[in-house]
This record gives sequence, C-alpha cells and structure tokens, in this order.
Amino acid sequence: MAIFKKPTLKTEPRKKRDIPQGLFQKCPGCNEVIHEIELNENLRVCPRCDYHFALSAKDRINNLLDSQTFVEMDGDLKSVDTLRFQGMASYKDRLKNYQERTGLTDAVISGHGMIDGYKVALAAMDFGFLAATMGSVVGERITRAIEYGTDEDAAVIIVSASGGARMYEGMLSLMQMAKTSGALARHAERRLPYISVLTNPTTAGVMASFASLGDIIIAEPKSMIGFAGPRVIKETTHQDLPKGFQTAEFLEEHGLIDMIVHRKKMRETISQLLGYFSSVS
Repeated sequence: MAIFKKPTLKTEPRKKRDIPQGLFQKCPGCNEVIHEIELNENLRVCPRCDYHFALSAKDRINNLLDSQTFVEMDGDLKSVDTLRFQGMASYKDRLKNYQERTGLTDAVISGHGMIDGYKVALAAMDFGFLAATMGSVVGERITRAIEYGTDEDAAVIIVSASGGARMYEGMLSLMQMAKTSGALARHAERRLPYISVLTNPTTAGVMASFASLGDIIIAEPKSMIGFAGPRVIKETTHQDLPKGFQTAEFLEEHGLIDMIVHRKKMRETISQLLGYFSSVS
C-alpha cells in the first residue's frame, strides 16, 4: 500500500493546428508535397518529377498567347436543360454549382489572339467544369472558333481535356462531334492549319472527333488519351492490353500523336509550327 498518493496531472488537450486548405498539393507522380505558390510559378508542373497537374482554361490561354491579345468569343452562350434531366441532382443545379465554383459559364473558353505575331483562333477546355464534357455550348463555341479561323485565314488551336460527351444532353451532345468535325473539314479545304493539343485526360467523344483531326497533334507528357477506359476495352475485347497503351508516349510510338511537348515549351513549339505553316502556305 502506497504511503503517498500520486497526484493526478491535469493537462489541457493540445489543440490541433489548422492547416489552410489548398495550401499544399501532393504530387500523384512522386508523392512529394508541393506548395501551391511553387506549383503555380512552375506552370503547375511538379518541380521534382515533371508531373503535369491540370491547368485551367484561362491559364492555358495566358501561357500560350501574346499578352493582352486574347479576345473572347461567345462567352454569353449558356447550356439549356432541354431534356429536363433528373438524376441524383438536376442538370440545372449541376451547371449552377460548377459556374459558381469555377467562374466559367461552360467547359471551354474560345476566342482569338496572337502567338508571336501569328493570328490564331483558340479554344481551351477546362476539366474543372463538369470534367470538360462536351455539350451543345461546348460544341458550338468550338465550331464558331474554327469558323472564325477559316474566315480570317488564321490557324486554329484547340487544347483538349475532356471526359467525353455530356450525358445530360443526350443526342444533342453527340451531334457536336459531327458539327466540329465538319467545321474542321471546311477549314482544311482552305489549306489552313489546325493544331490539336491533347492534355490529361482527353477521352471518348472529344477524342473521337476534333481532338484527333489535327494537322499536327501534340500531347503533354504522360497524358491519358483514348476513347474508352482500359477496363471497358478489356471486357469488350477479352484481350490483355499492353502496358501504358493509353498514354501519350505509347500513342506517339504507334503514330497517333506527332510529338510530346513539355508545358514550358508548348508556346515556343506552337510558334515554330505556325512559322512553318505560314512559309509553305
């Protein structure tokens, strides 16, 4: 039996330090933790392993075009819930949610500007808006950008990133595949260049239409590119798939992609290509 009773030490529970949300990002490529400031200064490319994080449409436009030359077109076009889609959440509610979250009206920004003095029509898709799915507005904006390039004898550049056609619009979304492809056919008849830039991921209806029709097809490193997902293809074909068969590197090796270009060199590479096209036109 103890002579002295051991005093009980009362300590206040230590408060957990709050870490601001969004201050750091974990790189999927190397698992390193990167500060947002460092990531943004490096064009959202991991400084350790070169993994290319998603980039907003606005940032892509700013990185590609000459400063203060971009003029947006058709920014007032907005999607309509023609089919009155009702699921876990209505299409109208989803659109409103993404518009508030991203500051965009839909999943692509289109317009025209200059790259080192070359006039271009440009459309850049934003995966942050409903996985950059292609509905009527996305297809219409891209088509009008192509038609502008044709009318102005300018090159067309489309930066793709998409989960495919937008299911909320049914057949109306699938129609955009033919519409954008038709506009590019008229553009090609005028012997005007079209440069397609594929980013991670570019899939389904977008890949099966305008994204794969470029005179030059460029991809960012290690981008996932294909029509259907690996599991769907394997279950359909009952075949073992080659390792990495939907990566940009695999597709370049097999001839679908012309070149893989690091994000930091994208503007310079496109400028060189525009110079080549202008010299042979």
